[in-house]
Amino acid sequence: MSVKIRFTSAAATRLVLAKVGHPQRDEPLQTSKQVFQVPEDDRPALTSIFLKAFKSLSGYRFNHHSSLDQHEMNSCAKAIFESPEGLLEKGCDIAKRLYTKSNHPNIKSGDLCISFIEDVEVNGELTQAICILKSESVVPFLSISTRDGDLQLHTEEGINPEKIDKGCLIINHHPHKGYHVLTFDRSGSDSRFWVRDFLGVVPVTDSPFLTNKFTDMAVAFAKQEEKVKKEGGPQDDTPPWETCNAANEALAYFEEKEQFSLQEYEEQVLRTPEAVAKFAEHRSKVEEEQGQRFDDSFEISKKDVNKAKKRIGTVVKLDTGIEIHVKPSFASQPEPVLERGYDEAKGMKFIKVFFNEDISNG
Repeated sequence: MSVKIRFTSAAATRLVLAKVGHPQRDEPLQTSKQVFQVPEDDRPALTSIFLKAFKSLSGYRFNHHSSLDQHEMNSCAKAIFESPEGLLEKGCDIAKRLYTKSNHPNIKSGDLCISFIEDVEVNGELTQAICILKSESVVPFLSISTRDGDLQLHTEEGINPEKIDKGCLIINHHPHKGYHVLTFDRSGSDSRFWVRDFLGVVPVTDSPFLTNKFTDMAVAFAKQEEKVKKEGGPQDDTPPWETCNAANEALAYFEEKEQFSLQEYEEQVLRTPEAVAKFAEHRSKVEEEQGQRFDDSFEISKKDVNKAKKRIGTVVKLDTGIEIHVKPSFASQPEPVLERGYDEAKGMKFIKVFFNEDISNG
């Protein structure tokens, strides 16, 4: 079941701060000596900054191979939720964990903010959350002030709220399952460090997650098969719009059904033992990357099927400086509107485009 989260009444009330250096470069870890109490007047603006990046993110949960009791981040979160007065001690423990995990040369030092959030709404009920934000860069900004009856311009450096590099929101929901965790990493390159090494989380395999993964796998597999000849060799000249058509056809099953069944998908879509075996191999690789196995049946999220359809457009880039953008709706045309061929006189390939009206200036 999907988790519905709202931040309308949420408030950041207390903070623990840290400067996290890089241990391999002999940069120190500096942590708060006391909890910073957020003034009530500052709470709305600060809370909005802290929680803005966590809207519309997929859920994760803490995971340990033997027991959640041995999961350090899970234990810290549990202690804070059970006794918020311990935010300073456990917040510093979280900062120390991040510091000890920051050994890779690509990991940057930065400022860490750990805040206690009250009144987060989850499925209609209010609960608490812990927000962890890391900023790895500072930006210059200008401020104008009044002094001796005149205006003066000052330059300072600070954190840009729009460019906070990494974040995690631990929500006090389903504690026995490892809590509900939202996370992001804008850097991308070392997200494995943030998600697996530091947080130790795995995705929540709910309906939106499974719909996303299986539609992605179905589309990728269909495109891959479209580029292979019947006898099994690569077909480099397969038109990109044909792979777009194949991707749309792969999503037809998800549009028509309310419930996904792997057995039914194999029988109705893949059909042949060879295709079933290849899809199983493709799925196994994705599961290995995610670090967990996916369910064989689940409720299909129609919202995420629509999102998948919007992602399957393609762009044909030609060496003459021309690009043809093929949108997903291309596949719904009753007759073919693109043809390709070879002009003997010019010694060049061509693409013929059929259309009823030029709507570029419409």
